[in-house]
Amino acid sequence: MPGGRRGDRRVETIASTQGQPGSTRQPTSACELPGYLEGVLRSLLARWRSHVTGTDPTPMVVAVRLIVLAGVLITVPFAQPHLGAGGRGVALAITLGVVIASWIFWMLSQGSQPRTAAALAVMGLAGGVLAGLSPLSPAVAIGCVVTAAAGVRLRTETSLAITAITVAAFLAASLAAGGVPPQTLVGYPFAWVGLWGFGLTRHAYLLRAEQAERTLAEARRAHEAETHAAALAERARIAREIHDVLAHSLAAVSVNLQAAEGLLGTLRSGDAELAKAIECISRAGVLTRAGMAEARRAIQALRDDAVPLADQLSALAKEWEADGGVPADFSVIGSARTVSAEAGLTAFRTAQEALTNARKHAPGQPVRLSLEFSATDVAVGVVNQMSAVADDGSMPPSVGTGYGLKGLRERAVLTGGTLIAGPADGEWRVCLRIPA
Repeated sequence: MPGGRRGDRRVETIASTQGQPGSTRQPTSACELPGYLEGVLRSLLARWRSHVTGTDPTPMVVAVRLIVLAGVLITVPFAQPHLGAGGRGVALAITLGVVIASWIFWMLSQGSQPRTAAALAVMGLAGGVLAGLSPLSPAVAIGCVVTAAAGVRLRTETSLAITAITVAAFLAASLAAGGVPPQTLVGYPFAWVGLWGFGLTRHAYLLRAEQAERTLAEARRAHEAETHAAALAERARIAREIHDVLAHSLAAVSVNLQAAEGLLGTLRSGDAELAKAIECISRAGVLTRAGMAEARRAIQALRDDAVPLADQLSALAKEWEADGGVPADFSVIGSARTVSAEAGLTAFRTAQEALTNARKHAPGQPVRLSLEFSATDVAVGVVNQMSAVADDGSMPPSVGTGYGLKGLRERAVLTGGTLIAGPADGEWRVCLRIPA
């Protein structure tokens, strides 16, 4: 509290590891700005999540593809015919180079349908020729990878064309080279067509999964909108009940107190007991009108057409300055926006309690009230000079039980925020930061 002992440098915090904002320069707000390192880490984490949740193949799929490519590069040169041996060997070396180049281009083109289709078409053509020139080597794996990947990633017409190119290139190269067993001529195309069909099944499964995810997301949004609408309707009903019961009752009590004060004022004067009764009635009227104002604020907080938070705090600062005759500087940092009713009520109550404590424990000291809007949260800060040491050397009076700040801490926790209150550089600072 503002009137705490100067030697007590403890900063009260709740659900937060932040320290007191003890800086030698004059702070713009009672709250610290988010750290630079924290912002960098959040940005990197967001980029990593975006990459992980994208449509790129998983690391396991990439590893399998690299293993297949390595197996082909290692085994094909040792099969018959050898690379560079005669015209068939030269053709084998050229097609193997084309396969490697198109494979690398394919792996670098993930996420682009045209480039992927072009890379798979070239790789299927070269792989079919490679399998026809070297039918007894693992070159058949090239066609298997091409047809399966085309069926999974591309449209049906495009993947069918790539599969046909692979089969045609194999049959043409096999018939041109000669010596290919009939079972190989039949078996390889059937294997590739079968893998293409498997790819189509996988493609349909992925489409259904994406559609199911979109449907689920839409259902969740609809449910959230329905729940929000129901909550707004219930809050409006509660606001009407409060207005009809509490506000009307307080208004009736205020009218009766004013009438009683007027009747007592007509009686003979000079009676001490009568004067005391009039004073009590007058005080009760003031408390009743204050309770009516609080009831109106509570009703506004429950309704979705509440006054903007910046306007509420500005009016609160003007009211505090008018009542005490002490300057109250109010400032808004950042672009003001609409906040939820719970966040707005918590921020208003925090500022109200902090200003009350400043008037009680540091009378006559000016106050700075700030409202800060950031990208993810809203902060309310109240700063006032602490009471000086008395002339006799005694310290300012104790702050008492501190149940006001305790209640504000509980409010902050319920809204997922943090509350920091404590002395710093001869000032008492109260900072509330809540997500909004």
